[in-house]
Amino acid sequence: MRRKMMSSHAENINENSLDHKSKSFPFALLALAISAFGIGTTEFVPVGLLSTMADDLSISITLAGVLISGYAVGVAVGAPVLTALTNKLSRKSLLLALMVVFILGNLVASVSTSFTLLLIARIITAFSHGIFFSIGSTIAASLVPEHKRASAIAFMFTGLTVATVTGVPLGTFIGQTFGWRATFAGVALLGVIGIIASALLVPKNLEEATPASFRDQLKILTEKRILLSFVITGLGYGGTFVAFTYLAPLLEEVTGFDPKFVSVILLIYGVAVAIGNTIGGKVSNKNPIKALFWMFVLQAIVLLLLAFVIPFKVLSLVVLFFMGLFAFMNVPALQILVVQLAEKYVPSAVNVASALNIAAFNVGIAIGSSVGGVIVDTIGLVHTPWIGAVMVGGAVILTKLLHTMER
Repeated sequence: MRRKMMSSHAENINENSLDHKSKSFPFALLALAISAFGIGTTEFVPVGLLSTMADDLSISITLAGVLISGYAVGVAVGAPVLTALTNKLSRKSLLLALMVVFILGNLVASVSTSFTLLLIARIITAFSHGIFFSIGSTIAASLVPEHKRASAIAFMFTGLTVATVTGVPLGTFIGQTFGWRATFAGVALLGVIGIIASALLVPKNLEEATPASFRDQLKILTEKRILLSFVITGLGYGGTFVAFTYLAPLLEEVTGFDPKFVSVILLIYGVAVAIGNTIGGKVSNKNPIKALFWMFVLQAIVLLLLAFVIPFKVLSLVVLFFMGLFAFMNVPALQILVVQLAEKYVPSAVNVASALNIAAFNVGIAIGSSVGGVIVDTIGLVHTPWIGAVMVGGAVILTKLLHTMER
């Protein structure tokens, strides 16, 4: 009798858990996606305004590129460190606090009169970015059944991809029309909308992860498969940014597009990114490693092609669309891969592993942007795409190695 009661009780718990997941999934993820939209806009909007900001602040294009690589470094440093320091806090409270930091950082950027102050504001904003996506990924994964986790993470990252569709082109248009400071003021407003959405839509009774001990956090750094996945993230995701960071001057100076048309091209690029992210989530649910291998192969080919067609307007637009398609397609797979490896080898430190992978994304951006700057200063803008293809090629080799190790 007692055994039957316990069995019945367990079934009720499971049913309630599944019911909770099915009901909270669309609304909680919508809130995360809204905040991700604001964060994605502030990260990538300088790409379209690089020339405008450089002229206004009387600095070189290469130094203006530091506003992107410096932001990425801020994310890379802040994500693992601050996630580890805040792993005992309620995840909803932490989400709201992060959006406050995000709003303040963008407000400071909107009133900056020097490159130094603007860079400091960018780094402050970057601290909120890293933790948001690390805990956001684990929240998204925890809200759905296991076979839908990659799709849930992709849904959250939809905010990031929609930012490239509408936020970055719109921000570029606002910056070119009313000045780049107006763009950052608008992004701060997006942060206000995001914090309201999180307060209303993210449930209070989130499944809290068990706080990781310092020993468990260090264990992540000794697990070779997880470390290899971080390197794959950095190379595979960051390779595109060798060219993408300098896309506006590339299109203006090499392809010959009018600067006002660049925001339209970024819109086309963003549409491709959104499509790629959706496809990436669906094809990565079953076998993220296998999916990643082919994504990286295609991405490397597209970047190599861009180096040859960038002087030709029509061909460059076609290849840029495919560049956008594959640039973010790998994001859900890369994130769910790390979560799966952490659950397998260091289950008590999944949040920290997720944060370290967000750091890896941004180390990749920083390296890609910095390498792009060196290429621009030495052999020229036109060479940035094929150098990016070499970085992604490294990810192809390492993904094959990780697949072999896991088999």
